Amino acid sequence: MRHPIRPPLRGRPWPHRVLAAGAALTAALALAVGAAGPAAAVPAASRPATGSVAAAPAFNYAEALQKSLFFYEAQQSGKKPAWNRVSWRGDSALTDGADVGLDLTGGWYDAGDHVKFGFPMAFSATMLAWGAVEYRDGYVAAGQLPHLLNNLRFVNDYFIKAHPAPNVLYGQVGKGDDDHKWWGPAEVMPMARPAYKIDASCGGADLAGETAAAMAASSMVFRPTDAAYADKLLTHARQLYTFADTVRKSYHDCITDATNFYRSWSGWQDELVWGAIWLHRATGEAAYLVKAESEYDRLNTENQSTTRSYKWTIAWDNKQFGAYVLLANLTGRQKYVDDANRWLDYWTVGVNGEKIRYSPGGMAVLDTWGALRYAANTAFAALVYSDRTTDATRKARYHDFAVRQIDYALGDNPRRSSYVVGFGANPPKNPHHRTAHGSWWDSSKVPAETRHVLYGALVGGPSSPDDAYTDNRDDYVMNEVATDYNAGFTSALARLTSQYGGSPLAGFPTPETPDIDELTVETTVTQAEPRATGLKAIVYNKSAFPARALTTGRFRYYFRPDGTGPVQVTPGYTQGCPSPSTARQHSGDIWYVEVDCTGHSIAPTGQSPHRMEVQFKIGVPEGGTWDPTNDPSYQTSAGPNRKVSLYSGGVRVWGEEPGPVTPDTTAPTAPGQPVASAVTATGLTLAWPASTDAGGSGLAGYDVTRTAAGSDPVVVAAATNSLTVTGLTPERTYQFSVVARDGAGNRSAASPTVSVTTPA
Repeated sequence: MRHPIRPPLRGRPWPHRVLAAGAALTAALALAVGAAGPAAAVPAASRPATGSVAAAPAFNYAEALQKSLFFYEAQQSGKKPAWNRVSWRGDSALTDGADVGLDLTGGWYDAGDHVKFGFPMAFSATMLAWGAVEYRDGYVAAGQLPHLLNNLRFVNDYFIKAHPAPNVLYGQVGKGDDDHKWWGPAEVMPMARPAYKIDASCGGADLAGETAAAMAASSMVFRPTDAAYADKLLTHARQLYTFADTVRKSYHDCITDATNFYRSWSGWQDELVWGAIWLHRATGEAAYLVKAESEYDRLNTENQSTTRSYKWTIAWDNKQFGAYVLLANLTGRQKYVDDANRWLDYWTVGVNGEKIRYSPGGMAVLDTWGALRYAANTAFAALVYSDRTTDATRKARYHDFAVRQIDYALGDNPRRSSYVVGFGANPPKNPHHRTAHGSWWDSSKVPAETRHVLYGALVGGPSSPDDAYTDNRDDYVMNEVATDYNAGFTSALARLTSQYGGSPLAGFPTPETPDIDELTVETTVTQAEPRATGLKAIVYNKSAFPARALTTGRFRYYFRPDGTGPVQVTPGYTQGCPSPSTARQHSGDIWYVEVDCTGHSIAPTGQSPHRMEVQFKIGVPEGGTWDPTNDPSYQTSAGPNRKVSLYSGGVRVWGEEPGPVTPDTTAPTAPGQPVASAVTATGLTLAWPASTDAGGSGLAGYDVTRTAAGSDPVVVAAATNSLTVTGLTPERTYQFSVVARDGAGNRSAASPTVSVTTPA
């Protein structure tokens, strides 16, 4: 979804090339930090046990953490892995990258839409990894480390695919406007999904730098359990950072489709600092720290000031606030400490009489769109900083601020309502999320209720400092969800679980079951005639568990012939599937008409595509009788018809087949005495009283046998109880007899014989 456009921070000009750091500084830093290896997190035992906030947890943070990670599995694109716990998700976007000859499947859908925006995706991965680097013990305590590793590997596998060469990075799959025009589940997206890249000729230091940070931070998470994978991520991270540092350009100038959605208003300088910090932490190499510090002074400042920016926060666009915290913690140098303190003071007690706006209920509100996301990101960074600072006052201040913001999101607010889907009291039920909604109509209003629980998704929340909120799917300012919304939030929950404990829910999640019949057939009697029934049948696809296209669909309408002649099937109007023209025997006296839609897609993608109509007529020829009331599939009222069976391939997905029937072993009655009329030298008309069939399979027709002296018998089939005979010889005597046959193949006794002599 489109995010708010924020004007660029103004400050000192950004140079296009950086001066090399001095050899003496490099050597000094090597002595200070190089030998220590990758920077470690603060051990849990050394963190503060309490602040002024009560030690007893207000919420089950482990449950919230469990559900927040679940949200990332709901965002997965590509082949659904076996470990994915979202029962209503399936494979999707399996041709991503085909337009450029690559496999770009995988990764995360950004928000309630289905574009894969690489810039916020990478930021989300960095923030998740940062939380695991600092608070791995929180994930272990909550039993969520395996799920975290699964999700981080999933997104990093995508980054590896998206980085096929050192100076090539695919930063977006899907066209923003085309994607946003359609409202439906990811599994059945109908639009083309072009891939967009940056390369040496048109780079993107912001995108490449952030992706480098994500892969470097993630390598630290995987290092204890899979060193080979960690090394692989580091190789990509190094190449990407070099690419970012060499081709200093804003990525949206090359991936122009991102401009209206995720333009990097803050520029690329913050990613150069941020990426270098993470490479230093992951490798322990002093040169990366030197690089980060040499780039630091070019970060944005407040308007018409030399003071480093402090009135915004760490988010998908601007990472410099995270750099304050990391460099302060890593080096202890006063300028970084001052910048971190100033920023977090602005969010708590204020700076020079100015501070973040607060709602009466205690929510820190930075901006209207996704305000809780900003509060959660800041809360996480405040916890990381609080755990390291030696300033006792600020330690408690920032810790308590963070707990307050997270608790507000979990339900400690004037509404006494959670802002996390599926968690706590009165949580949101209508997030702005296409796949969770499950529309088949290409409409955010159909159906009225959201069909799936998007567990763990943090919504935007109140858009103003007034604690007011409306659970309205179409209000994306308050109800948008996104991978970057949950990133800092998830990491903060890991920290609070580490401190306060909690227990994940046993048996979570419970697999969802369809809320309605997903695939159905409706029938309507359009004509009720003495010799036929006209029918309209409509196949509907409202699938969402998961959503899927019906491409090998076929359905059967069952009926009983009435024994007075063969059945005629007349095709009629169709929206695409061939209208039937024949009938087949099902069992005993039950027959069916089959409509085969193989090759035609019936998918929950819009008002027309989710349905397929076909019309046909079943009856008997002139002279026959027709009674539909004993037909298994016949119903007088229009609507869903469970007596019509619908199949996907060879699997029945709706309706019932007629039950077992007693085999028909009863032969029809013998036809009556044939009578010849309109006799000519070469032909005649033969008619006879009709047979009846009590066995149930219905009368199928007659066989008329003609004999003449000196000739072999000739048998001619008749559909009804009359036959026009041709090809006779003048002045010759013929004998005719008739045998009836039914649908089960039983044959009657022969009729009496009639003898006819043709004239000259």
